[in-house]
Amino acid sequence: MSNQTNEQLPRCYLDFTQAPDQYLGRVIVELFADVVPKTSENFRCLCTGEKRLNAKTKLYYKKCRVHRVIQDFMIQTGDFTNNDGTGGFSIYGRKFDDENFQSKHSKYSLSM
Repeated sequence: MSNQTNEQLPRCYLDFTQAPDQYLGRVIVELFADVVPKTSENFRCLCTGEKRLNAKTKLYYKKCRVHRVIQDFMIQTGDFTNNDGTGGFSIYGRKFDDENFQSKHSKYSLSM
């Protein structure tokens, strides 16, 4: 877990819709930037869309589909290239190494 207080950690959000006109809600994500800075920055930038793959393509979660739901366990999304869990990019390239595994998954946690 992070050693910083909630006010010090960056936050971003994901808005979910079922159809273009059916808003479901917003999930606010607090990032453990002190524990996993590269992973946190990658997620933050993919939420804001401020980085680009090339001149035409933003690296962005906007309009990204939820491709898998396991009730009472998890929701998978974030594959903005293939929309099925097999694609995706990071702001650092196709892949980047895991930073650490200090934090354990718990209810309401996010994993990349």
